[in-house]
Amino acid sequence: MRIDADLREHYRSVASFTGAILALCGLITVSPLVLLAWHPEEARLAHGFLIPAALLVVFGGGLWRALRPRCQPVLTVQDGGVIVLLSWVVVTVVSALTFMIIMGLGFLPALFESVSAWTTTGLSVIDVERAPRVVLLWRSIMQLAGGAGMAILLVTLAGGPLGPGLALAEGRGDQLVPHVRRSAKLVLWLYAGYALAGSVALRVAGMSTFDAVNHAFGAVSTGGFSTRTASIGHWDSPAIEAVTIPLMILGSTNFQTAYLVFQRRFGAAARSTEVRTAGLLGVVAAALLFALVTAPGYEGLGKQARVAVFEAVSALTTTGFSSTSYGTWPAMGLLLLVPLMIVGGGTGCTAGAMKQHRAHLLARAVVWELKRLWLPGRAVVDTSVWRRESHVSVTDRELVQVAVFAVAYLAILATGSGVLVACGFGFQEALFEYASSLGTVGLSIGVTSASAPAPVLWAEIFGMFLGRLEIFVVLVAVRKLFVDGAAVLKSRTSSAFATGSRGRSQDDARSRPARG
Repeated sequence: MRIDADLREHYRSVASFTGAILALCGLITVSPLVLLAWHPEEARLAHGFLIPAALLVVFGGGLWRALRPRCQPVLTVQDGGVIVLLSWVVVTVVSALTFMIIMGLGFLPALFESVSAWTTTGLSVIDVERAPRVVLLWRSIMQLAGGAGMAILLVTLAGGPLGPGLALAEGRGDQLVPHVRRSAKLVLWLYAGYALAGSVALRVAGMSTFDAVNHAFGAVSTGGFSTRTASIGHWDSPAIEAVTIPLMILGSTNFQTAYLVFQRRFGAAARSTEVRTAGLLGVVAAALLFALVTAPGYEGLGKQARVAVFEAVSALTTTGFSSTSYGTWPAMGLLLLVPLMIVGGGTGCTAGAMKQHRAHLLARAVVWELKRLWLPGRAVVDTSVWRRESHVSVTDRELVQVAVFAVAYLAILATGSGVLVACGFGFQEALFEYASSLGTVGLSIGVTSASAPAPVLWAEIFGMFLGRLEIFVVLVAVRKLFVDGAAVLKSRTSSAFATGSRGRSQDDARSRPARG
């Protein structure tokens, strides 16, 4: 019974903080209705937001008030994983109601759109040219909130020492300052600054205010939802592309590195392994795209260079904006984008995929191993990398963790691509589309649509979840739920068995004849 009681008390805290996140997301759900002040003709759609918002606020707020612990506990990483997983599942399911009510989508396409928005993926199954403006704004707000992280929002607003569990589960293990709550506040200030500056810059570059806000939200969250079917290519504007590219790079840059830049510690930022990796990959990919794809396929040197640079940055940052259609691209062009979508952005930012830091360590591990083979047996190989402002040695355990993650990531990529191939798509199409969903990129060559087979949409939904929440965070959270559930069940079964045994013993004693 002790195990049962301890777990019950433990999960009271988990449920209460989950409820707080749900209530917070419920308040975010009504934020698109601000647009009705400029577009009152869409007021008839308000119930599509009020219903899911009420469900989240009432249910989440009820959990928080009923189960709130008297003293705020310090949450472990496993606790944070469970809270994050439960919150994301509930919020994405409830958010799907908006698309079902307003757009008339079935549950699966609506869930797909909701998951794609919250995970900052950007793949879409709706016709954005016909969608109401309030729905388009809601998709962009979901991306902005999802990029910030539901748990980060809670850590920022909560008044107590919740510990690093939530931040680590949301992929924000690297703090800007030692204090968790202050670090989360700084992240949100930087993030909000990106979005505001991006909105103004895109408006000046030639977009309408509505388009500028939506695309700024999509760029800094590396989400990529657009208000136009042709995405950024709709404008075919060098000025707009020149603004969008830095926004995408900012969104995919580690907040620690960005914080160093704002502190004018440019040398420390330039030494970052992620900055160097991103720069090298971006330049090489853009050069190859220019030589093999855009130079032969487009007219004018300016257009050729713009498309090559924009598509390389969009894929590497996992944003998913596009300045062109891939319909006329050769297979080599798509093949060049796939590795970029697998590597992705920096750690501790809004970008998804395997992350530049892991890719850098894997590449360095190969170099280190070759040096060990070439050098004399007693030679010592320097296995350190730059982190912030110092050289840090990389342990064998860290390399093993990175390698295991890479193997798991590629295995999921192969499995998901296999599902798409089994549904009738070619291997090239399947690999590109699933790399896009697992990396939360959003680039598409036409596989994803409302009419796609159900296994395709389900496979991409799971891929987007795993790509946004990190594979091992999800697996550890699921395992913890099963293990704790089994422990409670075993405890109650043992208790019931013991109670029954005592009852039978007492009955036997009463029925046994007394000695004379």
